[in-house]
Amino acid sequence: MPDEPKTLEPAAARRTPAPEQSLPAPANGRPARWTLGLVSVGLVLAALNLRPAITSLGALLEEVSATLHMSGTVAGVLTSVPPLCFAVFGITAPRLARRFGPAAVVCAGMAAILAGLLLRPFATGTAGFLAASALALMGIAVSNILMPVIVKRYFPDRVGSMTGLYSMALALGTSLAAALTVPMTDALGGDWRLGLGVWAVLAALAVLSWLPLVKDRNGPALTEQGVPAQAPAPGATAPAAAPTGTAPRPVYRSRTAWALACFFGLQATGAYITMGWMPQIFRDAGVPASTAGVLLAVTMVMGVPLAFVIPRLATRMRHQGPIVVALGTCGLAGYTGLLLAPAGGAWVWAVLLGVSNCAFPLALTMIGMRSRTGAGVVRLSAFAQSVGYLISIPGPLLVGVLYQHSGGWGVPIALMAGLMIPQMIVGTLAGRDRTIEDES
Repeated sequence: MPDEPKTLEPAAARRTPAPEQSLPAPANGRPARWTLGLVSVGLVLAALNLRPAITSLGALLEEVSATLHMSGTVAGVLTSVPPLCFAVFGITAPRLARRFGPAAVVCAGMAAILAGLLLRPFATGTAGFLAASALALMGIAVSNILMPVIVKRYFPDRVGSMTGLYSMALALGTSLAAALTVPMTDALGGDWRLGLGVWAVLAALAVLSWLPLVKDRNGPALTEQGVPAQAPAPGATAPAAAPTGTAPRPVYRSRTAWALACFFGLQATGAYITMGWMPQIFRDAGVPASTAGVLLAVTMVMGVPLAFVIPRLATRMRHQGPIVVALGTCGLAGYTGLLLAPAGGAWVWAVLLGVSNCAFPLALTMIGMRSRTGAGVVRLSAFAQSVGYLISIPGPLLVGVLYQHSGGWGVPIALMAGLMIPQMIVGTLAGRDRTIEDES
């Protein structure tokens, strides 16, 4: 497939043509072929490690809660830790990348994931388990932010294909951890500690692949925002330069920016509730633990094909609201099914919720379309994602509290379904054909 098709150009950029801006040449020339090959392997291995720490826990949450004597509220806190860590630690990634280089920071992130996964099985209490989980999630947060930077740094002429490669690996890692954790735990004697700890092997491979790249400084220098200097934003062609002599309007004063932030936060809320609680919902309905893990894997794997289809469809439309509504409708149908017949139609509900969770690539695509300039996209992305992850923190916790105090899943599932309504509203507002510069 073409790496930078014309159709991925934002509408605003098409209306305001700008001269092409090329990436500055690396100081030492283009990276060696072996370096590019090593980076490709590293990207895949890093992406494979960006979700197993979360989805493997979801598959064994009942056993972990019982052993560590967690209440439903505490388990809800545990499922809220990922977005909290993403919001807090992800902010530090650009600054760390400017100081140490993105490859070194990704390597450190993989090492943090490895350490967290190794320490978590030895936790004897809830506090220790949360601390080890937070360490792994810290590594995921910084690595997650820097994956697009690595792609742009080493593969400026193949951004589309390399982004697709690591996106597919991320979805694959998410699905494999959900599907295989319970069978591997059974094969290892039924001890959940071994079932969670075995994923450290994958993290160790990622660390080894990034070690040779720690001192590699090839590629364009990073700007203050942590992206290659003068590089166009992901999903956009070369943007028009900002007018000189005028300061950009603060992004928080844009209604479109707030709509995007709320849309990102609500879709993230649904995603983390799904990863943290969906296996337990099926298990409480009488579905075997191994099957519940596979159902979560089905939900997650829907992101592999749709992550390629939805962004391309979105960039061909002047208004992305219809896609937002279609995804939200799938979510409403899936949650309604979970409420009425969780076991009877489990596979259908898993697929519908998987389609609904593909609001994530749509949100990223709209971020790239809602500004005319690369600098504007960076500011909008940082605002929408940081605010969005903060918005998503209470959701999984609230589900745990409602589950504990209501004695069943009726009220929590009703809450999940109810959140789809404001998600569709703010997503439709964010999908309007305008940019944050239009609102200046």
